[in-house]
Amino acid sequence: MSAAKWENDEEIKIFREYLRIPTVHPNVDYTGCVEFLKRQAAGLSLPVDVVYPVNEKNPVVIIKWEGSQPELPSIILNSHTDVVPVFPEKWTHEPFSADLDSEGRIFARGSQDMKCVGTQYLGAIRALKASGYKPKRTVYLTYVPDEEVGGHLGMRELVKGDYFRNLNVGFSFDEGISSEDETYALYYAERTLWHLRFKISGTAGHGSLLLPNTAGEKLNYVVNKLMEFRKSQLKRLAEDKSLEIGDVTTVNLTQLRGGVQSNVVPPLLEAVFDIRIAITVDIPALEKQIRDWCEEAGGGIELEFEMKNPFVEPTKIDASNPFWVAFKQTLDDLGLKTRVRVFPGATDSRYVRYAGIPALGFSPINNTPLLLHDHDEFLRADTYLHGIEVYKKLIPAVADS
Repeated sequence: MSAAKWENDEEIKIFREYLRIPTVHPNVDYTGCVEFLKRQAAGLSLPVDVVYPVNEKNPVVIIKWEGSQPELPSIILNSHTDVVPVFPEKWTHEPFSADLDSEGRIFARGSQDMKCVGTQYLGAIRALKASGYKPKRTVYLTYVPDEEVGGHLGMRELVKGDYFRNLNVGFSFDEGISSEDETYALYYAERTLWHLRFKISGTAGHGSLLLPNTAGEKLNYVVNKLMEFRKSQLKRLAEDKSLEIGDVTTVNLTQLRGGVQSNVVPPLLEAVFDIRIAITVDIPALEKQIRDWCEEAGGGIELEFEMKNPFVEPTKIDASNPFWVAFKQTLDDLGLKTRVRVFPGATDSRYVRYAGIPALGFSPINNTPLLLHDHDEFLRADTYLHGIEVYKKLIPAVADS
């Protein structure tokens, strides 16, 4: 199909319109996004609410498709409306132009992460409603802000409130990651996220001396211990080809701070680590090990958790979870090859699961370069439209389970 034919496809037009709304960090303005979603709801003859879990700068848009048995636990089709920053000089297309090239590639920030899913839900519902289908369970489309910076002003607070509790949610759809081969990744859990700052105190003085118990020595000890642990996780990945990055614990030094002058031994050095803990790890034991290393280094080290997410139980992926059974069986029936994995990053599903609601992360994107948060992010038009076809099967299967 030529680019001209793609351009005239109504679903592609809607997708590209959404991509052109620059809901980009920092200082996101969601006004245009909310108006777009209200128009979509009106076009589907579905009611829409806009709620503000924290403040009026961070709206959550909820579109309701009432089921024939609304007393049953509902389904949410979740997506986030925000996107990460861009470096326009690194792009060959304007990042918010949604340019469509002769190969059918649509270039825009958010084309993979994750505005595609947000409008694929709409496209599937448009087709299902046109066919006369009505779900058994009520289906809510939830469009949340702030996911790319932690979700603290969106989903995290939304699930705590009466509005969400009144939705009576039984299961949640959310995002996955594009696959570079023919398979599709299906995510049932996420690692536990820590951002851990070490505040390391030591003897200060002149740089010409060999002072005892310096902050630099302690820093060296702690960093070496954490890097040794990091190597053990790399070794696991190398030796067991069945493992992916989400199956191991990642440890990365992300910030260093301290010192005032090159010939002054500083009294304080700080180091920040991003740690994503595998779901198989004993988390209290890991924290104790890190604190033991701090004592072994000579003490005087304060640990400050800038982020310390709680452990969240994975979604059950067995016969005890009828939503899982319906979801997986539908993908199998469609002939889609799936890989059931632990999500390597963090999504809003962790807040939903923490509230006791099963959630699966899935983006119907395969044979596509992984470009989320990268320059020249794109999605092919045919891949996008195929995703709508997938959701046309998935949504009824889960909503009627």
